[in-house]
Amino acid sequence: MSIYQPSEESEIIEHTVNQLSRKYAGKFDESEIRPIVSDSFASFADAKVRSFVPVFTTRYADDRLRALAKVRGFITDAPPSVLFVCVHNAGRSQMAAGWLRHLSKGKIEVYSGGSLPGKDLNTAAIAAMNEVGIDIANEFPKPFAVEIVQAADVVITMGCGDTCPIFPGKRYEDWALDDPAGLDVAAVRPIREEIRRRVESLISDLAVNVK
Repeated sequence: MSIYQPSEESEIIEHTVNQLSRKYAGKFDESEIRPIVSDSFASFADAKVRSFVPVFTTRYADDRLRALAKVRGFITDAPPSVLFVCVHNAGRSQMAAGWLRHLSKGKIEVYSGGSLPGKDLNTAAIAAMNEVGIDIANEFPKPFAVEIVQAADVVITMGCGDTCPIFPGKRYEDWALDDPAGLDVAAVRPIREEIRRRVESLISDLAVNVK
């Protein structure tokens, strides 16, 4: 159930549609942008903190539209992209995304999502990443979008089975990692370091120069 009245919901969606219509002018018209914005809003409509919903909606819809632009060939100079998927998009996939953004220095596009997104990020995961100077506190659990799966060059799954759609020509990997849910920071640290090792190997495999 939405935490917003219908008039408030319409205002948020309208504002976001207008903002993204300007950004993607010449690539998408309003008839394509509006359904993505509305669907993105619905993903966060029952969020615990009302003030976060407009920001989350805009960021998620923007990611989806950029991915769709890449799929359609509107963006031809995009760097390699990686999607991390776990069940709740609250721990493992968020830590992996944080590591890849940090270690790739912006030279790889990074996405994450969940098959059953949670309401909040894992606080122990946030704390463990803070220990190594990576802030993931402003990230948020969200579903994985088909547009982003299509746009990603590499899709990394983490314990979410076969829920992620398969598209030809992509590299798929499943990383067997312990779930940090319910663990304290001390128990999350080894998971964090294993994710770092795997992310470093992934960057090497993608032959991206991050120096």
